[in-house]
Amino acid sequence: MSSPARILIVDDDEQIRELLCAYLAQFNLDPLGVGDGPAMREALAEHDFDLVVLDVMLPGEDGLSLCRQLRDTSRLPVVMLTARGEASDRIVGLELGADDYVVKPFEPRELVARIRTVLRRVAPEGAAAKGLAEAVGEGGGEEIGFSGWRLHRVLRQLVSPGGEVVPLSNAEFRLLWVFLERPKRVLSRDQLLDAARGRTMEAFDRSIDLLVSRLRQKLGEDPRDPRLIMTVRGEGYLFASAVSGVGETR
Repeated sequence: MSSPARILIVDDDEQIRELLCAYLAQFNLDPLGVGDGPAMREALAEHDFDLVVLDVMLPGEDGLSLCRQLRDTSRLPVVMLTARGEASDRIVGLELGADDYVVKPFEPRELVARIRTVLRRVAPEGAAAKGLAEAVGEGGGEEIGFSGWRLHRVLRQLVSPGGEVVPLSNAEFRLLWVFLERPKRVLSRDQLLDAARGRTMEAFDRSIDLLVSRLRQKLGEDPRDPRLIMTVRGEGYLFASAVSGVGETR
C-alpha cells in the first residue's frame, strides 16, 4: 500500500476537526487538524502536506485570506469548505486558486472523494505531488516555450520573458498545459473542464471563465485585448501562440 497522503484540516470547530481526522484516517489518509491561520502556518513550517482542507469561516484571518497566502507561496492543493448558499465564497475561492470546494453541511465521504480526485489531478504522471521533480526527473524536453515564456512541466514553473518565475496554482498549470498541447485550436468550456479540472466543478458553470481570467492575468494579458488566450464568441477559447518543445500537438 502506498504511503498515506498528508492532509492539513483548518477549521475552528474542534468537534468537526476531530470527526474529519478520525474519518479520513480510515481511507489511507494522514490528517492533522488545526484551528486558525497561525496554527496552519506553524504546521506547514514543521511538516510536509499533500493537500489543505480550508474552512472559509475562521476567526481572525478567514479562509479566503489564507488561500491567497498559500497561492502566493506554494502550489499546495486547497479544498475549501463553504457555507450553503454562499456562492460568493465559492467564486472568490476559485479566483484565488482553490482546487475544489465542498458545501456545508456535507457527508465526510464526499470530502474524501473530493480530496482523492484533487490528489489524482495534481499528479497526472503518477508521481506524488510532493517531490514531483525528484520522482520524474528534470530536462528531457519537459520545458515548453511560447511567445518568450517558458513552462517547465515537471517543476510546474512558469518563467516570464524577463526571467521572472510566475507562481501558478494547480488548476492554472493544468489549464495552461491543455492550451499548450492544443495550440491554435478552439476548445469549448466543456472540453477545458474535462481536460483541466475534471467534472467536480460542473455545478459552477463559469469556473473555466474565472480560471482563464486568472491565467491571463498571470501572463500579463490586457483583459480588453488578449493576444495569447483568445475568446471565440459562442465557442470557447483558443491559444493563439506557436508552441515549441512540446513535440507533436494533438
